[in-house]
Amino acid sequence: MTTVGGIAVTDAARTTLDLARSMPFEAAVVVLDAALHDGLLQRDVVEQRLFDIAGTRGSRHAARVVRFADGRSESVGESRSRVVLHELGLSPSALQLVIRRPDGSFVGRTDFAWEDRRVVGEFDGRIKYGRLLRPGQDPGDAVFEEKQREDAVRDEGWEVVRWTWSDLTVPGWIGERVRRAQERGSRHRS
Repeated sequence: MTTVGGIAVTDAARTTLDLARSMPFEAAVVVLDAALHDGLLQRDVVEQRLFDIAGTRGSRHAARVVRFADGRSESVGESRSRVVLHELGLSPSALQLVIRRPDGSFVGRTDFAWEDRRVVGEFDGRIKYGRLLRPGQDPGDAVFEEKQREDAVRDEGWEVVRWTWSDLTVPGWIGERVRRAQERGSRHRS
């Protein structure tokens, strides 16, 4: 327990575990990913606190959520995408993979990667072209910069797959695109 404004409340670890016990898997992953990403929780702490709820209703579900959660997911869309990819049997080998040129210079960072197939995946929410613009930056400039970054990633021999919020409602479509990109990536490596 902790106190907020003079009122006793459960702490972040207990609150997220209680949510993980009672929410659907995807929603619970989103909550726990965000708490880990924002530094509200440390993985070892939440794993240890699983013992506090052992044997209670939903505790196994919460343990599954904790095992799956990853603070490297930087948005709700990335967390939901990870769940979809996992359910399709397409879990990425890396999150937030940094792509570099042979000279070591930075090309970009990608949301998801299947390194053995030379494929990267990007979840595109509108936020990066709106609220997260740099001061004075036009949305068209942000789109152009993103296109240049994607071209540079492709120039380093990576296939790129993108999807949006609406695509998350049709998981099979994402799976199809990732699989096709993996086939192309494997051919490039041969």
